[in-house]
Amino acid sequence: MLPYPQINPEIVRIGPVAVRWYGLMYLLGFLAAYYLARKQLRERGHPELVKVLEDVLFWGGVGLIVGARLGHVFFYYPGYYLKRPLEILAVWHGGMSFHGGLIGAVVAGWIYARRRRLNFFWWADLLVVTAPIGLGLGRLGNFINGELYGRPTHVPWAMVFPAGGPVPRHPSQLYEALGEGLLLFLILWSVRRKDWAPGLKLALFLVLYGVIRFFLEFFREPDPGVGLFFGWMTRGQFFCLLMVLVGAVLFLVRRGAPEKGPYLSG
Repeated sequence: MLPYPQINPEIVRIGPVAVRWYGLMYLLGFLAAYYLARKQLRERGHPELVKVLEDVLFWGGVGLIVGARLGHVFFYYPGYYLKRPLEILAVWHGGMSFHGGLIGAVVAGWIYARRRRLNFFWWADLLVVTAPIGLGLGRLGNFINGELYGRPTHVPWAMVFPAGGPVPRHPSQLYEALGEGLLLFLILWSVRRKDWAPGLKLALFLVLYGVIRFFLEFFREPDPGVGLFFGWMTRGQFFCLLMVLVGAVLFLVRRGAPEKGPYLSG
């Protein structure tokens, strides 16, 4: 068994304001997405679109954060938050849903793209290949916070998490950082230059993330107070199956799409 490293979740505190590792991971994820997306703009011959990229990232980021919080509220604990609506705003207490964040980012990005006559799927492909970096960093933030830990186990690398009782558990946050983060990034980054129809890289992301997360959820402790489907499937696994389905449909719909530039024609 390995000792759990007791890392203070707060990097620094000045009065009532604290800088936390989890928030820093979000920031680093956005910066990485920005840097790698700019690199792709140069590779695709569109370095002049940096300002558009910044706007897309800003509105997509807003949608991601709002969607992640609302997803946690309504996908997992609606009864609790409907009785305490002000707690919905208390994001510093934790509670963000990846699937809610994905929906929020897609909706915000789609609305912005429609208004600016942008090819949503072209920009989605540009950014989605960078997304696993933020996902991996986010899981490291979960590990530092000692949250979303794994199920009980006796593997040699098991850890006792402060909030998980005296039982050794899988460090499932690290599994997810490697699977949903590093592995997924290496796959998607390797195909970034493929001249596929816009939307196919997004479809690949949805399918691969859904499959990887579905498998890794077997090592993660189910969310407390959230029931299982069929007595074994977690809420996260259910949403991952939906992701795989949506990704497969998107692939079939978009594989012959003619629009290949950053703007819509006409």
